[in-house]
Amino acid sequence: MNTLEQTVKFDINLLHKYNQPVPRYTSYPPATELHENFEPIDFRGAISAGNLQKTPLSLYAHIPFCDAPCYFCGCNTVISTRKEIAEPYLGYLIRHIEQVAATVDRDRLVQQMHWGGGTPNYFSFDQVERLWHSFQKYFTFEQDAEISIEVNPRSLTKEYLQGLRDLGFNRISFGIQDFNPQVQEAVNRIQPEDMLFDGMRWMREVGFEGVNVDLIYGLPYQNLETFRETLDKTIALNPDRIAVFNFAYVPWLKPLQKKKIDPATLPSPEEKLQIMEMTIATLTKHGYVFIGMDHFAKPNDELAIAQRQGKLHRNFQGYTTKPESDLLGFGMTSISMLQNVYTQNHKGLQDFYKAIDAGELPIERGVKLNADDILRRSIIMELMCQFELSQSEIESKYHLTCDRDFGKYFADERLKLRQLEADGLIELRQDHIEVKPAGRLLIRNIASVFDSYLAKNETGRFSKSI
Repeated sequence: MNTLEQTVKFDINLLHKYNQPVPRYTSYPPATELHENFEPIDFRGAISAGNLQKTPLSLYAHIPFCDAPCYFCGCNTVISTRKEIAEPYLGYLIRHIEQVAATVDRDRLVQQMHWGGGTPNYFSFDQVERLWHSFQKYFTFEQDAEISIEVNPRSLTKEYLQGLRDLGFNRISFGIQDFNPQVQEAVNRIQPEDMLFDGMRWMREVGFEGVNVDLIYGLPYQNLETFRETLDKTIALNPDRIAVFNFAYVPWLKPLQKKKIDPATLPSPEEKLQIMEMTIATLTKHGYVFIGMDHFAKPNDELAIAQRQGKLHRNFQGYTTKPESDLLGFGMTSISMLQNVYTQNHKGLQDFYKAIDAGELPIERGVKLNADDILRRSIIMELMCQFELSQSEIESKYHLTCDRDFGKYFADERLKLRQLEADGLIELRQDHIEVKPAGRLLIRNIASVFDSYLAKNETGRFSKSI
């Protein structure tokens, strides 16, 4: 059980030394290992295994549409002001739910559902209701299931929010990114301050149990002082959780960035580090707990409580308080994580539609994990979530024997761990690996020691750790 105070030590020299491209480890193996030779029969087999074990479920629905592009965005979106394109997509999305649900036992309880995008409130409320009732028709939800949705505050009303709450959504999130008008204009995300405060007030008034907000540092025209103002206003909003993401300028992967963002307007790497240091100091001073990576939560929030109890988990949707479950992803580009299988649906609308019309699973690529993958996944996720690892618990869970115990199985990795220990990132004890305060900002680097795929991957496919 992890009861350590989640303090963070900011060491500029270590951050420069270890600021390298590494996966975010929302999964292991990373999503880059999914391939097009995947056999759909393995997806069906994973569902059958979950049925046999009565594994709980998490559901994800992807609504890809946005009225206009945000230049920082790395999500799979469809940009259009023609709202009529949402109607056929909703029809195919419901058919996808029917297709998969037919293979899932109804006594498997849904403990979590999330709608993301894109912009889920691109849907009219009537469309939201139809999608909601489709999920309720085909799946059985726990009474206290966490049901969350992302919304765009630029197209939001109190009546719409009240409708979401009345249906049963209990958590909600929205992107602020930055309060500064010049920054907002540079990334095509203009959101007046009053709009954001009105949206937050409405969310509280209609009774959402938790509100999450997103910020991004490293955007055009940001500097230490302007982002300090953004933090002050964010704290005044009083959200339950705050995610502060590092903007990755990757024009070779995102052509829109190359076209729309002038790199000369971006803060320097040194100033980005200063912004990050100031952000951590400011949020922790105001009572937020550093959960890990780029996430902060109030001490009484479920995330903070779960981490203190050693019960925090991680999946493609990020940190979660729910026990390990099978994640079913619905809609184009959605990712599923089932037992020993990961899959991703088609990224193109027409490819997604064509597969559904043919009665096929709309899977574009996937991967089936082997025993070594599952062992390493457990280690990486434990480090990412709890900042410590018991080697004996891993040996017991995965039946590592005396002639091939943890130390022998990971002999090469132990050499790398000793270097991390010499730099003060971790402490190696007889049975435990403990991440030190100086290592918490570099947890991706520490976890990457156990990544057997990293050496063969192109580092340009990943963002830098800081």
